[in-house]
Amino acid sequence: MSYRKGHMQGATGHAAGLAAEACIARDYERRGYPIARRRWRGHGGEIDLIAQDGDGLVFIEVKKSRSFDRALARIGTRQAARLMQAAEEFLGTQPRGQLTDVRFDVALMNDHGDIQVIENAFAA
Repeated sequence: MSYRKGHMQGATGHAAGLAAEACIARDYERRGYPIARRRWRGHGGEIDLIAQDGDGLVFIEVKKSRSFDRALARIGTRQAARLMQAAEEFLGTQPRGQLTDVRFDVALMNDHGDIQVIENAFAA
């Protein structure tokens, strides 16, 4: 019985994550950043959204939770490193490769559907 409950919570969480990604993708597009890829998966990991910014790219990690603070707390250094590794792999498929201008954003969504974007979240 507990397995079933856990399975249903996981499925609900997955669906909520997909819905959050769709809302955040629409927000980026509304602000003039067309979405180039959704849920791109490479050997290094998955990138939730990749948006076009002129000739550059924005790699976007989406997190949904009850609050912005809880969502942000779900991103650790290992996950950030995997995201950067996947982005490096993706850049290998692009015409300008590693010379492409890039930015890493974290897009958070709370239970009210509010969105908070942290641009350049992994800047040194």
